[in-house]
Amino acid sequence: MMYWDIFLAFFIPSIIGYGGGPAFIPLIENEVVGRYGWMSVSEFSRVLALGNALPGPIATKMAGFIGYEQGGVLGSFVAVFATVAPSLILMLALLGLLYRYKDSPRVKRMTLLIRPTIAVLLGLMAYRFFAESWGEAGALQTLALGALAWVLMERLRVHPAWVILGSLAYGGVFLG
Repeated sequence: MMYWDIFLAFFIPSIIGYGGGPAFIPLIENEVVGRYGWMSVSEFSRVLALGNALPGPIATKMAGFIGYEQGGVLGSFVAVFATVAPSLILMLALLGLLYRYKDSPRVKRMTLLIRPTIAVLLGLMAYRFFAESWGEAGALQTLALGALAWVLMERLRVHPAWVILGSLAYGGVFLG
């Protein structure tokens, strides 16, 4: 019964919480603090602060922690699964629908329209990262790291994962 409660405590907010992790937080608090009484508001706020301090989606981090506190490793698994299950189910249903109509001229046209939109969004994200790096690390280090990354990936064919790891190490040692 405990695992079913853990599942419901995270599945329901994931279904009705539109807008990602930050939209889920009050809904999860209502379930965890108000409905099930697993934590006090103070404890929940500490878990929220810890979740914000770690990288990655906040809803899954909180689900993993609270699920572990209530039901151990299996409780953690159930809570994380319940958090991602609505999106997973919807994605599978939409992919099935898309696959069924993949040869439709409308679907092909939609795909052609989505690609430039994604390219623009990626470009905006790269610009924001660049601007933040320029302000935080300085122009010289930003340009040097960018040029070095370009040479490593384009000229020397180093895998991007190694370039990212090297950049993280550099940032941790010299900028951290």
